[in-house]
Amino acid sequence: MIGLKEIQSAQRKILPYINKTPLIKSNYLSQNESNIFLKLESMQITGSFKFRGALNKLLNLSADQKEKGVVAVSTGNHGKGVAYASNILKIKSLIFMSKLVPEYRKKAIEDLGAQVKIIGDNSDEADKYATDYAIKNNIEIIHPFDDLDIICGQGTIGLEMFSDLPEVDTIVVPTSGGGLIGGIAMAVKLQTPSVKIIGVSMKKGPSMYESLKHGKPVDVIEEETLADCLGGSIGLNNKYTFNIAKKYIDDFVLVDENQIAEGIKINFEKHKIISEGAAATGVIAIRDRLSKSIGKNVICLICGGNINSELFAKIIS
Repeated sequence: MIGLKEIQSAQRKILPYINKTPLIKSNYLSQNESNIFLKLESMQITGSFKFRGALNKLLNLSADQKEKGVVAVSTGNHGKGVAYASNILKIKSLIFMSKLVPEYRKKAIEDLGAQVKIIGDNSDEADKYATDYAIKNNIEIIHPFDDLDIICGQGTIGLEMFSDLPEVDTIVVPTSGGGLIGGIAMAVKLQTPSVKIIGVSMKKGPSMYESLKHGKPVDVIEEETLADCLGGSIGLNNKYTFNIAKKYIDDFVLVDENQIAEGIKINFEKHKIISEGAAATGVIAIRDRLSKSIGKNVICLICGGNINSELFAKIIS
């Protein structure tokens, strides 16, 4: 597996390319002697945390792998991360996306220089097509979460969190496949094991939540949701993230669609930031104290800001 040393190595590798994103205090959420901070990965270069993991993975490829190019499956942000990392490293990239993915996400990836192929009715079907293509053409597939290099890259967020707020006692992380929360949890807990890690997701098809509940990876029905970046399965053949999540997540809460919309509005009106649905889940979990594990020095990850402008305007109004 991986440890703190590998995450620190990833940080050194990607540092020249990424934004060290700010940690700001939320006066709105900080109540009853609690100090709530927001880690703004929405201000990362591609608008989300995904660039970190994708970049670390691509930097670790062999020269032969880089020459052949890479394949990825994405609901949006992972594709942007792979596309941008591939662009700056001069590597060809092909991104498979399902029919559920909004058109604006497809265009954003194409604008970064990647080729996009729309196929399959959901993420799992798109993943199967991408895997078959990668095997047939002997091309490296960049998994969105269940990969050690990806996990280490996302874990660099945890190193920044701990460096900026050493007294942190709780971290709230939007959770899908587990690469993000797994990397952050290891980066922090391997330094201070007492820090509580709280996962949060939507009620519509929360794959990691259901898998942890059943004690093994399980399939879920992928439904349309405002937190579309959290959709999809963790995979029945999950290698790493399920076991990491099982070991390190202290609590897991779910929010509904109205709460997600409210979180998007809160982030704009109270924090003056634009956030996508996934990034709004943690804010609601903290405001409504949905977990008993929330302490006094809390960091909430704002994982991304890539939301359609028309949808955003509708929610805000």
